[in-house]
Amino acid sequence: MHNDNETKSSLTGTLFWVAIAFSSFQLVTAAFSPISSQVVRAIHVGFVLLMVFVLYPPMGGRSALWRGLGWAIGLTGFVFSFYHWVFEADLTLRAGELIPGDWVIGVVTVLLVFEAARRAMGWGLPLICGMFLAYGLFGQHLPGMLAHRGFGLDQIVSTLAFGTEGIYGTPTYVSSTYIFLFILFGAFLEQAGMINLFNDFAMGTVGHTRGGPAKVSVISSGLMGTINGSGVANVVTTGQFTIPLMKRFGYSPAFAGGVEATSSMGGQIMPPVMGAVAFIMAETINVPYLDIVKAALIPAILYFATAFWMVHLEAGRKNLVGLPKEDCPDPLAAVRQRWYLLLPLAGLVTLLFSGYTPLFSGTVGLGLTVILIFGAAVVSGIKGAPLRTLFWVLLGFASAGFYKFGVMTFFVLAALLVALTFVLRVGGDARKLAVKALVEGARHAVPVAIACALVGVIIGIINLTGVAAEMGGHIIAIGRQSLFLALLLTMFTCLVLGMGIPTIPNYIITSSLAAPVLLELGVPLIVSHMFVFYFGIMADLTPPVALAAFAAAPIARESGLKISMQAIRVAIAGFIVPFMAVYSPALMLQGDGGWVATAWIVFKALVAIGMWGAAAIGYLVGPLNWAERIVAFLAASLLVVAAPLTDELGLGAVALFVAWHLRTVKVRARVAAN
Repeated sequence: MHNDNETKSSLTGTLFWVAIAFSSFQLVTAAFSPISSQVVRAIHVGFVLLMVFVLYPPMGGRSALWRGLGWAIGLTGFVFSFYHWVFEADLTLRAGELIPGDWVIGVVTVLLVFEAARRAMGWGLPLICGMFLAYGLFGQHLPGMLAHRGFGLDQIVSTLAFGTEGIYGTPTYVSSTYIFLFILFGAFLEQAGMINLFNDFAMGTVGHTRGGPAKVSVISSGLMGTINGSGVANVVTTGQFTIPLMKRFGYSPAFAGGVEATSSMGGQIMPPVMGAVAFIMAETINVPYLDIVKAALIPAILYFATAFWMVHLEAGRKNLVGLPKEDCPDPLAAVRQRWYLLLPLAGLVTLLFSGYTPLFSGTVGLGLTVILIFGAAVVSGIKGAPLRTLFWVLLGFASAGFYKFGVMTFFVLAALLVALTFVLRVGGDARKLAVKALVEGARHAVPVAIACALVGVIIGIINLTGVAAEMGGHIIAIGRQSLFLALLLTMFTCLVLGMGIPTIPNYIITSSLAAPVLLELGVPLIVSHMFVFYFGIMADLTPPVALAAFAAAPIARESGLKISMQAIRVAIAGFIVPFMAVYSPALMLQGDGGWVATAWIVFKALVAIGMWGAAAIGYLVGPLNWAERIVAFLAASLLVVAAPLTDELGLGAVALFVAWHLRTVKVRARVAAN
């Protein structure tokens, strides 16, 4: 896997303008839909191929010749993508029947997507997708139930390179619409100073408390997760600040890295934006995005509550103090200084919860962000508070014009504000910031987009051969005997796949294979997909290939494996909550139990998390020995087992354990005093 930091300085010269063109293309197509979805997907992949082969040229670009070859291969992929636009009508008429031109475009594009994914992400995903492709080509020769009826090369090329189930399938559709838009939204907010706002707010609220620096990491990474769906990118951005701070105040390097990795990965399940997978899930199971957000809300809060509780206990165990109160920034002052950055986020949440599509909501959120950035720049050139107030009021009214005139309002206002910055001779920084955000947005989108394109190979082959139904049948047979065993198999599948591939392809593969199985075993639709989603995220924290932990390793100056082991301790709820949701769907606001059922399961989950934390860290109010830790773990486990009387037994055991522990701590304190 290439280090993302390596490419930061690479977007210069011509590639800089390619990135701006890529972002501009995505903005225009998202706002106005001037061309068909299939063409947008093809050109989206074309831009990605161009950027990947220039960023990662053959032989590492050791000479001008290899760099030139990178440009030549990338431009080939880019130019070939326009074939879908130029011959759109012809391709529709002869769907499934390939002419020589189709063969060349189709085969070359598939090969380029495989190679681009290998360059950008390593061997893991291409090898898995290659196995599926080989199964589609030669699976008819396999023995027994594994064999399919056999498909011609023309059928496979047609499915993968020209249909809506292969490279240009649902993942690429989502990547070329929602995902790119929200990555751009996050890039603009980051460039405008959102990271500083979140860090200052977190430092001001919890920095002075016991183990404050680690709590700052949990809160700031969680807040960043609301606008940045990439866990690994979150580690690299917020981790630069939080990991050294945690180490300075006494946390071990491995624990500091583990806290940051856990908190950053949690951003993918944190509404309102969540990660790219949430958008793909909404499209895959055909439910409103808002339903996904509602289902994810309580588990996300429990996830971050666990991380917060774990760092609190670790601070108690190691007797770590927080920052001096006077060294912490004033959280209200931080909000007062950058309050306007919260407006796009508030607008986004309001629109999503009002039933608007994520695409429309994201476009409006991005439009508001750009207007606020340039509005703040123009205001800096206006003297006098009354005039400044009048400017903001007028700008607010003008922005409200989008209700009547649509998103064109934002383009016109942004152009006017940029012109005003030139007239008033202010806002040079804002203009640079906007350009940088366009470039960074395109760069951040590349690994996500190439993964979405390549994973379409798996979807295409699964749909063509029907292999998912065959595999699902075996798991259902096991699940009829034991749902828990079926869940355990699904969990291990997600974790094993996640060793070599990111969350998006992991979710797509496992949701294609396992989620329909869970559905047939009586698990509600959203819960079955959320179960798969959660363990796709947990795979990035699980050894031996924990991407988030290895991203934190160079910052923490500790081995990725040690960070990964600590991350598992901190993220223990991430492994338990999905199982609880299957047995009690009210945890994800599913089923007909109402708020009483939801309140009860949340209470049980919080108590269980409290005890698991104590067992994992070895500390509650005072230190715990191994026997006490085992008792705490077993008492908490009773609250998860959905069997008669286990809740009552679990709560009773927890109450007895806590009472006994408090008494033991008092006795030890008395002995120490004497």
